[in-house]
Formats: sequence, structure tokens, C-alpha cells
Amino acid sequence: MAYDGIVISSVINEIKKQCLGGRVVKVQQPGADSIAITVKGYSGQTKIYISVNASLPIVYIADTLPPAPVQAPAFSMLLRKHIGNGRLTDIKQPHFDRVFDFVFEHLDEMGDMCERHLIVEIMGRQSNIILADSDYMIMDCIRRVMPDLTEAVAQDKDSISRILFPGQRYTAPDTQGKTDPMDADLDLKGLFDGKSGPMSKIIYTSLSGFSKGIAEDILDAAGVDSRAGLGDLSEEDKEKVYVLLYKIIECIKQGRFSPYIKYTDSVPKDFHAINVSDTDSDNDVSMSQVLTDYYSNKEKAINVRTKSEDIRKILKSAIERVSKKYDLQLEQLRSTEDRDKYRIYGELLNTYGYSLKGGEKSFTCLNYYDNQEITIPLDDNLSASENSQKYFAKYNKKKRTNAALTEFVAKTKEELDYLLSVRHNLELAETPADVAEIRRELVEAGFIRKSVQKNGKKEKKAEAGEPMHFVSSDGYDIYIGKNNIQNDYLSFEFATGRDLWFHAKQMPGSHVIVKLKASDTGLGSVPDRVFEEAASLAAYYSSGRQAPKVEIDYTERKNLRKPPQAKPGYVIYHTNYSMMAEPKAEIK
Repeated sequence: MAYDGIVISSVINEIKKQCLGGRVVKVQQPGADSIAITVKGYSGQTKIYISVNASLPIVYIADTLPPAPVQAPAFSMLLRKHIGNGRLTDIKQPHFDRVFDFVFEHLDEMGDMCERHLIVEIMGRQSNIILADSDYMIMDCIRRVMPDLTEAVAQDKDSISRILFPGQRYTAPDTQGKTDPMDADLDLKGLFDGKSGPMSKIIYTSLSGFSKGIAEDILDAAGVDSRAGLGDLSEEDKEKVYVLLYKIIECIKQGRFSPYIKYTDSVPKDFHAINVSDTDSDNDVSMSQVLTDYYSNKEKAINVRTKSEDIRKILKSAIERVSKKYDLQLEQLRSTEDRDKYRIYGELLNTYGYSLKGGEKSFTCLNYYDNQEITIPLDDNLSASENSQKYFAKYNKKKRTNAALTEFVAKTKEELDYLLSVRHNLELAETPADVAEIRRELVEAGFIRKSVQKNGKKEKKAEAGEPMHFVSSDGYDIYIGKNNIQNDYLSFEFATGRDLWFHAKQMPGSHVIVKLKASDTGLGSVPDRVFEEAASLAAYYSSGRQAPKVEIDYTERKNLRKPPQAKPGYVIYHTNYSMMAEPKAEIK
């Protein structure tokens, strides 16, 4: 996955088709690191969204835009002054790098036509938006970059040229010796010859705009191992790679893009501007639509991740603390496992101790429990009776400790399992509302301090949100809890006694409920495929989703019990069946 030079070329191609020659009718700055430009052209108004957020730098044609602040920031006011009502005349991509150069014609204060450049660099954490005049003198940036000149001179004189500050001349980022693939005299064979390393690395370090992902896909389409070096390839394999690369470059030059999302197990894993496996393919999907579909989920994930960061820290700290406590208790519990030995010592000394005269350091006798000789260590300052009482006291102490620790270990294990289940549920959270629900759950469980209500009213009890819903191939409704509150709701309020309950065996996971139909007379009347599909979902929505197979317990809802004072999501059952299932995210 990469918003590389090829994707940028595709986005530029789309914006040109809709906006070239159009007039800027609106400039907004929705966030500290984003701007939105609305261009009115022959086909209507087009919204161009530009973000240089370090987590998600991107430019695309948007259907809707985030709301703009009531008071416009200074940078957006500068843009309105210099490109507002201006005409978009060109969009360049210097050196086929990850850079947009929007060229506008605009009337200045004197009524003279002037040129302005809005440059967008998509460079990860160094992404930036720069406004420059016709001579590429910087007027301002959304992020001013003014490094220490003394340090720059000492380390690398060329780094001075990348100062991004008003009054400085703009220079494009260093291409690191890469070749522009749009060069008419491009000779791939001459470019690659003599280079070492994996073939995929040779491609993306030699050609500007080519990412590691696209390089690996190209080699895969050519039937070549991406890890092999240039010298490891036969002349036939080399020719396949060169031919495919030239085809892709020709597609870029002609503007023949075929954007698509690449899925793995029904989960979007990558996106491309060109189908490298079929360079002649074509589709009606725009690159902007692909980016919107792909990144909308990622942006949600980033938002959820941000809102849940404090919960993650609390959980991490709590899990570490409880895990140490659990390990210590287990170690102490193991130290009591030899308690019966001391009871036997005491009994044998009471039985045979009459033969001791005193002052012995050990005593050997027959153990009547296994008819084997046993040697008992003795305190030579104590009598046989006193040694016996000492061993009985030690036995009773270990017995009491074992009884207490057994209860403590069970409670600590329950607490640890609960925290692990919450951590798992946090990974399933898809919206801020899901995170808020988990937060309320942790407040009720006592892991997060309750917020003080200014009006003196009590905080409302956490209510279950909407669980996930699937329909099986045979028309059965399947519901999956995304957190422990939803799990409790599904298992003890929503489900009836005859409904089926699925859960990953002995690991954190979601409760999965299959609602039976009125015509079902029992487990035997439910199609086998329903069990397989529900078990696969239970496996996927568990902490074992990366495993090839997961053991799943299932039973009727009437067999579930919730102990008093048990934490949310905790159930017990003694009647169940088990099956192995392959984790699947959805029903096909």
C-alpha cells in the first residue's frame, strides 16, 4: 500500500479532466493540516481535498468536505487572496515524484495577471502545502521548516536548500538519484545493469514514483521472485520484467488508469492505480473513489485509535500488574504442593518416634503409605514429639495458604481474562461510540475513575450498543457482540433458551448468537452449514483469528450461567459441544 507517484499521476489525470480551466470559487481550511478547494468548471463544481496529516497525507476529489471553522485560519486567508477566483491552468508532477504542483492564474491587486503555484508534498511526516509565486519564491507554508543553519552546514550543505519559509526559493525534494520514468530516452536495461540487491528494491530505488508494493506486484505478475537479484534472473525473466514495466509506463503516459482495491480474505489490503496483471484492463472507477473507499476505513481506525489511546495505556498497565500478581500467586501456590510431605513426616514421627533417644539429625523408617523407606530430617535440639508438632504446624500453614491462594488465583485469573477480553474488544471497536461503550464498561468495573458530574446527577448505566449482524447462507440471523456489555446483552437478554451460543474455547472472544427459527425442533434441525458459518465468525472475532483453525465451544443459550458479581462478558457452562473452525470475517 502506497500513495506513490503512479497513484498521484492518476489523481492528477482525474483533476485535470474535471477542473482544468475552472475557476476557484471556495477555499477552506477544515483542519490545521488540511485545505479544501472548490473549482467550478464546465462539468460543475469539484471539491479537491488536500491533507498533509502525518498519519494520512492525501489529495483526492471528494464528494463531501469536513466542516470548516467559523474563523478562517491565516493560511486559508492567504490562499483566498492569491488563488481565490483564480483559474486552474495546469497540474504538474515534478520528476514524477510524490508532489503536486497546481498552477493558477490570478489577478493581483493592480489588476495584472499573475501566476501562483500551490505545491503539495506527500512525504509522510514531512508532508507540506506551500504557496509560491511565478518564480517559485515561497509566500507561505502550512508548516514552516526553518532548521538550524549552523547544523545544516556542518552536516550537509544541500539541506539548506530545503528551508521552507516565506522569502525562500522553493526547490523540489531530492529524488535520491532516481530516474524519471516519463523520460522519453528511458533505458531500463542500462538503468538496472550493475545494481545489486533484491529485484524489487532495484525497481523502486531506480524509478521515481514507484513504491515497494507496486514493484513487488510487477515482479509477481511477471512470475519473478521479488527477492531474487538481477544476476539470478534468466534473460527471459529479465525481458518479462522490462516489457511489463514499459507497458505500465506507457499506460501512465496515455492516462490509461484502472484503479482498484486489492482484497485478502475480504479485507482491503492494498490499492493500485493500474492493474499490473492486466495492463489492458479498464474500469469506470475513479482513483479518488478508490482512495475514499480505502482510506475511509483507515481514517476511522485512526480516529478510533486516537480516542482509545488512554484506554490502551490503562489496559496495558493493568494487564502487566495483574499478570505479575497472577504469576507470583501461582509461584506461591506451587510452593504449597509439597504440604502432604510434612503431614506424613509428622504422622511417622508420632508412630515410630518412640525409638529415638534424642540428638539425631535424621530418622529413617518405613512409610506405610507406599511401603518405601523414608528419611525424615530432624532438628537435633527437639524431641521426636516436638519435631512432629513442627511438621504438623508447617503442613497446616501450607494447607491454609493453599486454600487461600487457590481462591485468590481463581479471582486473579478471572480479572486477567476480563482485561484481556476488553483489550480484544478494543481491537474490534469501529467507531468512537464503540470506544465510549468500552470506557463506560471499565468505569463500572472500577478500572477507570468515574467522572464527576457538575449537576450532581449520577452517570447513566452503560447500555448495549448495536451488535454486528450477519445472515447465514440458510437465512439464520447471527449476532456478534463487539464488547462485554453487548456480549451480556446478547447472551442473557436478547437470546432465548433454544438459541445457539458460540465462543472461542479458553480465549478472549465475542459471544456469537444464532437465532433459531420457529420451525426448528432442536439442534438436529439446524443445517450443518449454520454451525460452520457461526463457528468461523466466532473464530475470527476472537484473539485466535490469526490461527489457521480455532476450537469453538457451542451450546444452547439455556445452558449458560452468570455467577453473582461476575464481570461483564463472563459466563460458565457445563454442557457443550466443540468443533474446529477456520476464522472468517464474513459469510460468503
